[in-house]
Amino acid sequence: MSLKQTPSQTVGPYFAYGLTGTQYGYPLRSLFGPELARADTPGQHIRIVGQVLDGHGNPINDALVELAHADASGRWPATAQEVAASGFRGFGRMGTGTEADNRFEFRTVKPGAASSGEAPFALVIVTMRGMLSHAFTRIYFDDEPANAIDPVLSAVPAERRHTLVARRADDAAGVAYRFDIRMQGDDETVFFDV
Repeated sequence: MSLKQTPSQTVGPYFAYGLTGTQYGYPLRSLFGPELARADTPGQHIRIVGQVLDGHGNPINDALVELAHADASGRWPATAQEVAASGFRGFGRMGTGTEADNRFEFRTVKPGAASSGEAPFALVIVTMRGMLSHAFTRIYFDDEPANAIDPVLSAVPAERRHTLVARRADDAAGVAYRFDIRMQGDDETVFFDV
C-alpha cells in the first residue's frame, strides 16, 4: 500500500492564486503585486525577470515569487508614510502562471547597499506545489564590485555563487536583470536555511 501526499504536506499551488488573485483575474484585491516602485521613486529603475525552473529545466507555472529589498539609498521603508512619500514599497509578489513562458517580472529600483561592506541584494522567497516549506535565496547584481567583499556571498562556495547573481540584460524596455531560480539539478540555486 502506498500513501499519497496530503494537503497539509504541501504548500501549493493555491498560494499563487490566493495571494495574487488580481494578477490571475479573480475579483480579489491583491495586497502586493510586481510593482515595488512608482515611476517617481528616486533611483535607477530596473526590471528583475526570470523563471522558476524544475529539475529538468522546465518553467514552473504555479510558483509564487516574493521579492524584498532596500531602496536606492540602501534604506528599508519602515512606515506606510515613508512608502507613500517615496513610492517605494520594498516588497512585491508575483505568480508565474500568467506571464509568457511562466516568468516573473518585477518593476523596481536598483537597491543600494544597506550597510558598509555589503553588496546590494534582494531577498527572494519561493513557494510552489510539492514543497513542504518556502525556499529563501538572494539576488546579487553582476555589475556590483562590492559582490567580491559581501560576507554572505563570500560564504557560498565559489563554484555556486553564480546561482545568486542576476545578469544585466538591457532591452528596449530599459534596464533588466535576468535571474532564473533552479529548484533542483545542475546549477541548483543556493537556498538559505533561515
